Amino acid sequence: MVIMEITIPNTAVWMILLLPLAAFALVALVTRFSGKPWLSAWLSIGATLAATCLSLWALLSVMSSPHHQIAIAGFDWLVISGSAGIQMGIILDSLTAVMLVVVTIVSLMVQIYSQGYMHGDPGYPRYFAFISLFTASMLGAVLADNLVMLFFFWELVGLCSYLLIGFWFDRPAAANAAKKAFIVTRIGDFGLLAAILLLFSQTNTVDIAQLHNMAIAGTLSGAVLTWAAIGIFVGATGKSAQFPLHVWLPNAMEGPTPVSALIHAATMVAAGIFLVARMFPLFEASPEALTTVSVIGAFTAIFAASIGLVMTDIKRVLAFSTISQLGYMMLGLGVGGVAVGIFHLFTHAFFKALLFLGAGSINHATGTFDMRRMGGLRKLMPWTYATFLIASLSIIGIWPLAGFWSKDEILVSALESQPVLFALAMITVFMTAFYMFRVVFLTFGGKYRGDNRPHESPKVMVIPMVVLAALAIGAGWFNVNGGFASFLGHGESYGFIEGLFGIFTHPLTWASLLMAGMGVLLAYAIYSAGWLSAERIGRLFRPFYRLFFNKYWLDELYIDIILKKIIINGLFARLKLFDTLVIDGLVNGVVRVAMNVVFIGFKSFDTLVIDGLVNGAGVAVSTLGRVLRKVQTGQPQLYGMFIILGILAIGLCLVFAG
Repeated sequence: MVIMEITIPNTAVWMILLLPLAAFALVALVTRFSGKPWLSAWLSIGATLAATCLSLWALLSVMSSPHHQIAIAGFDWLVISGSAGIQMGIILDSLTAVMLVVVTIVSLMVQIYSQGYMHGDPGYPRYFAFISLFTASMLGAVLADNLVMLFFFWELVGLCSYLLIGFWFDRPAAANAAKKAFIVTRIGDFGLLAAILLLFSQTNTVDIAQLHNMAIAGTLSGAVLTWAAIGIFVGATGKSAQFPLHVWLPNAMEGPTPVSALIHAATMVAAGIFLVARMFPLFEASPEALTTVSVIGAFTAIFAASIGLVMTDIKRVLAFSTISQLGYMMLGLGVGGVAVGIFHLFTHAFFKALLFLGAGSINHATGTFDMRRMGGLRKLMPWTYATFLIASLSIIGIWPLAGFWSKDEILVSALESQPVLFALAMITVFMTAFYMFRVVFLTFGGKYRGDNRPHESPKVMVIPMVVLAALAIGAGWFNVNGGFASFLGHGESYGFIEGLFGIFTHPLTWASLLMAGMGVLLAYAIYSAGWLSAERIGRLFRPFYRLFFNKYWLDELYIDIILKKIIINGLFARLKLFDTLVIDGLVNGVVRVAMNVVFIGFKSFDTLVIDGLVNGAGVAVSTLGRVLRKVQTGQPQLYGMFIILGILAIGLCLVFAG
């Protein structure tokens, strides 16, 4: 689709990044000390609102561009004499434009909502400073035109997630969750850094466009290309919480709930999906890497969904739902390409942000996230119920909501290329519908089981939820007749969506709706109608229930076995033994030899020199004494003779000496 030509100035594109960054600096250094918390909030919100408007301007400009790409002038950041330099520049193409809109809109809604949720918190200004920096970091990663600049903002995203997950750092659980997220994602980042170094060593460039061209032309191929793509995917696995580096995300719920909405919808976890999409030509040129992406994605989707079936904390259900949906996105990238995977990221951002804000609204009213202490909130919180229900219907893929369009694109792509992965994805559809409506029925149905008196949240929290609900309904319509796919695919029109109702001509539509409907029906039978007993089902499938409830014991595997027994008690113990036997042995041996040599030297010096001088003087005096004793005879005549001889000698000397 080509619209009337719209052009955005280069300066305006740079301002998308610089405005939230400036807001962070002003809040951190100035307004947080002003005694007016609202000033920090509105400064951050104002900067994000301006960035949102500029992002929409950039999107329209890219849409009107013939090649869906606009050249943005950069500047030399690092110049190395006689070698390749690094430029600080921007890519403004269709992928960038879509991500800019997603990040800024979700961040704006989250910040407006946070005014109500975080009201009265002593860290209120600090919260908005961190949110602004988080937004700027993600925008920087999206805009970066080279891997060094991308990696810089990529690490800044990780730092911000650490600061926000551990925002209430006086709580041990929050502090531990922040450290866990930081450490686990650093493991993935090692893969990304290794890939960047490998690519630079082989190509002498970190420019993303040049690397794309090399991969497409075949000048970058073979084992180098495959290992570089795998390294990039390892980095994405950490950030986007894919198996086996998913363990940090459920614990990230210890941060404020609006932070969870931002992390799960548009920043931290979206960064990994974006990275694979940004470097997709490298994956496309390596079938092995692309297969790895799709297999890990499909497995993660069903794996995380199985855990979400039994969680009792509403935020943790949504956390495992996010991990599962991110698996869907990876599967979409692996089997369908950039447009399919990013389309689901686009729709998911709105309904997942809405689900977390809904959970925050429920917590704001009830004081708990435990679904066993909720119930009956449908009448007490009608706006929260309506928006949460819309988001739930969207995530399970009910027509005509946004999730339906993006989810079915992934399913049809998987069916055409990977039937086994398609089967896993279809089972996940059933699981998603079951656990989401388990949440709906336990939270909003029946009678209230808590202690507080619930109430609807204030307008400042409800309005962002209503805006996101509208997007959760209509965002998927952008791909009707392949519009979104055409935009992301640079002119190629593909997909199976043909009109708002033409979708029903495809049998897969009915199959996916049937699976979702079965999941909703089972949740209704157990948690609303009471036709089936949850306790009896739990006892019947007790081994599976324990497996899912304990999250496959992966935390115990990582912490108790790998970390404590293998690394600390095993490797460190062996290193300590090695240090004791070898290092200490060598050091102590050298010290002893040196001490012996020094000691022997000092002993020889003492014996030969000191004792020699002292004893020699004694012997000389004794010898001289023995000689002189023989002269002392006691005979006067002898003494007189020597006196006469002495006088004669003196006289002779005087005569001859004149």
